[in-house]
Amino acid sequence: MTYKVVWSPEAIEDIESISDYITRDSEFYARAVVTKILDVARSVKDFPFIGNIG
Repeated sequence: MTYKVVWSPEAIEDIESISDYITRDSEFYARAVVTKILDVARSVKDFPFIGNIG
């Protein structure tokens, strides 16, 4: 079975807000955090049952 991650507009806004907040101190770390979030989201299609439910 193929899985796909679909980002809600609210989720995208949250990631942008996270990035903006971290950028106040470090653009480098803001980019690193967003990259990590996106990398983990991309891995969900390969490992859809990884993680904790509730």
